[in-house]
Amino acid sequence: MAKPSKPKSSPTATTAKSATAPLYGVSTTPDGMTGGMAIVEQLIANNVDTVFGLPGAQMYPFFDALQQRSDHIRTYGARHEQACAYMAFGYARSTGKPGVYAVVPGPGMLNTTAALATALGACQPVLCITGQVPSQFLDRGRGHLHELPDQLGLLSKLVKWCARIERPADAPAIINEAFRQMQSGRPGPVAVEMAWDIMASSAAVTPLPKAELAKSIPPSQSEIDRAAKLLATAKNPMIFTGSGAQHASAEILALAELLNAPVTAFRGGRGVMPEDHPLGISSPTAHRLWPATDVAIGIGTRMELPFMRWTGMMSMVDKPIAPPHIIRIDIDPAEMRRLQVHAPIVADAAEATLALRRTIEKLRGHSKSQTSVAPDRINNARTATQAAIQKIQPQLAYLEVIRECMPRDGILVEELCQIGFTSYFGYPVYKPRTYISPGYQGTLGYGFPTALGVKAAHPDTPVVSIIGDGGFMFGVQEMATAVQERLNLITILFNNKSYGNVLRDQRIGFGNRTIGAVLENPDFQMLGKAFRADTYLVRSPQELRPALTRALKSKAPVLIEVEVPQGSETSPWEFIHPPRHI
Repeated sequence: MAKPSKPKSSPTATTAKSATAPLYGVSTTPDGMTGGMAIVEQLIANNVDTVFGLPGAQMYPFFDALQQRSDHIRTYGARHEQACAYMAFGYARSTGKPGVYAVVPGPGMLNTTAALATALGACQPVLCITGQVPSQFLDRGRGHLHELPDQLGLLSKLVKWCARIERPADAPAIINEAFRQMQSGRPGPVAVEMAWDIMASSAAVTPLPKAELAKSIPPSQSEIDRAAKLLATAKNPMIFTGSGAQHASAEILALAELLNAPVTAFRGGRGVMPEDHPLGISSPTAHRLWPATDVAIGIGTRMELPFMRWTGMMSMVDKPIAPPHIIRIDIDPAEMRRLQVHAPIVADAAEATLALRRTIEKLRGHSKSQTSVAPDRINNARTATQAAIQKIQPQLAYLEVIRECMPRDGILVEELCQIGFTSYFGYPVYKPRTYISPGYQGTLGYGFPTALGVKAAHPDTPVVSIIGDGGFMFGVQEMATAVQERLNLITILFNNKSYGNVLRDQRIGFGNRTIGAVLENPDFQMLGKAFRADTYLVRSPQELRPALTRALKSKAPVLIEVEVPQGSETSPWEFIHPPRHI
């Protein structure tokens, strides 16, 4: 992780007219442009057309600049800072482009930290723009409005890189560096802050061209050769994909077909391989095939499935015992220290996968492939899995209806709830970036505001948020955002009047001593109508179908409440944490 830029001493009146500048004012003056406008202009230079934000005193010049440049940037408001950051996360996760949000410093910034942690865990390029106390109060501990002790230091623990912009003239270079940092190498969130008076002060500013991203290191041919030799004699290889492979779908498909290798993913890598392709398999199906696997290829993934959920064969730093031989492709060199493998390849997923396929093809010009013909083996495992998961009801039946109603490119945003957990394996995904998850952070309540950001990024694509009643109440106020911003998101709310997983765990593992898990909810039908959303109540998968069909045609936000008897949902966990292979 890059070190944060250390704040320098406060600028003098000769570098920017901050000592006497008002805290409020227009974004352009005879002296040049304000700090707020300098940031906005550089966002535009970097092709930003969407910002999520909640204005406040320290950020007025920035939001005024957004208003003046509304012909270039669409600004989406929200009712809570956490929603701004989650919307930016959803925008980034579903597009691969930077998601940008802006909030006041101190408590406003702190309200976004769960989303920043989620973006860090899921390797998503999210830019946080925040303010600071007036420059003369920096690091003084005088208790100025929204002051935090070392806000930049706090941010540095949650993001890939962060910096303070100390003069309007510095904004172009620092914003460009933010874009370079969050998109080069392993993507991740970044943050910039600017003091209240500097954001309002004016100076001559020279805009810069868009940031030039660091070029990815080409794959080492020796690393490719080592991996190719392992695969040249492999009979039952398997490919695992993660978030870092979302842009490499075509290359991975070609490699999988060359090797007759099944491709699986847990959360972040879903959709890289269409799961209706003969080689696209769910994680429980992959678990059935794992014992016979002789080479595992991880592409842009921590390989959580085999080494954190399926086996106890290795620690996270020891080399595994073969078979299976492990090949890893990852752009982050640090990953090869966290999980050492037989054939590491430090490179971009698409470039390395392409190079690996071409090298294998050359090797096969001299020797016949040893790879098994896969269809029967894969189909048998797939059929067995499909039969086994049928007991996960009613979740699976609801997911089948959603999948049947949604187009192939429709986007599903899961959530930490019984239907969301089941979707890990019970909802087929056909295209990259059409299944949105929070990765290992498992952030309860992230789903609804994240889905709003996904919808803002894809106004013409159906977007469905599946969420439980507990998680929905984390961000229920953003129904007002959906209506005001005309985001026709479809939210399917599964109301079991509980934190379902917690309630089950307390009943089974703690002698039925329940605490804090049973919920008294509002009338969601009245609530949806109060927000002026299209609102439906269903009690079965059969009733969901016509409601969802109508919702997909709606131009307004839709809330579909699904009543689920408390405790009636079958636990999906045996397929998420299956019995370990030793």
